[in-house]
Amino acid sequence: MLKEGNPTAYAELFKQTFPRMLGYCRLFIHDPEQTNDLVQECFIKLWEKRSSISLTQSVESLLFVMLRNRCLNYLRDKKLHTTEKKIDAIGENELQHLYQLDFIGKEEKTIEEQLIVAIRKSVEKLPEKRKLVFTKAKLEGKKNKEVAEELGISVKAVEKHLHQAREQIRQEMLLKFPLLAVMIAMLLK
Repeated sequence: MLKEGNPTAYAELFKQTFPRMLGYCRLFIHDPEQTNDLVQECFIKLWEKRSSISLTQSVESLLFVMLRNRCLNYLRDKKLHTTEKKIDAIGENELQHLYQLDFIGKEEKTIEEQLIVAIRKSVEKLPEKRKLVFTKAKLEGKKNKEVAEELGISVKAVEKHLHQAREQIRQEMLLKFPLLAVMIAMLLK
C-alpha cells in the first residue's frame, strides 16, 4: 500500500517505527534535534522513493539501513569539520560501532571506509620525504610554496613529490578497487 502512495499506510509505518529509529539514532548522535532530523529525513526519502521500493525487502529494514547510512555520513562530516583535515580524522571506532549494532548483522565496511583505510595505508607506504610533502600539502592544506619554505626545498621539488605520491597511491588504489578508477582519480586531484 505504501508503494501505491497510500498515506494511511505511511502514517502507520511512521507511528510504528519512528520511536525505535529515534532510539537507534540516539545511540550514536547525542544531539536530540539532529537525531530527530535524521530520522525524519529517512521517512521523507522513503516517501519520495516509494514507487521504487522492492517488494522483496522489508520497508522497516530499508528505513534502518537508510538511517544507519545517514548517521555514518553525519558522524564523518562532523568529524571532518571539527578536526584538522587528516585522513585519520574519521574515527573507525564510531563507524565500526554502528556496524556491530547493525540490526541486519553485517560486519562489512562501506566502500567509503574501505577507501579511507586503503588510502591511509598507501600514504604510510610512501617514502618519508614524499609522505611529509603529501601530508603537509594535501592533508594539512598548505600551499606548495609554504611546504617548500618549511622543508627547505624548491616548489618544483614539492610538485614532483606530490605527483609521485599521487601516482603511487593511485596505482595501489586501482589494484584494490579497479571499478572505482574514476572516483579514485578525482579523490587524488
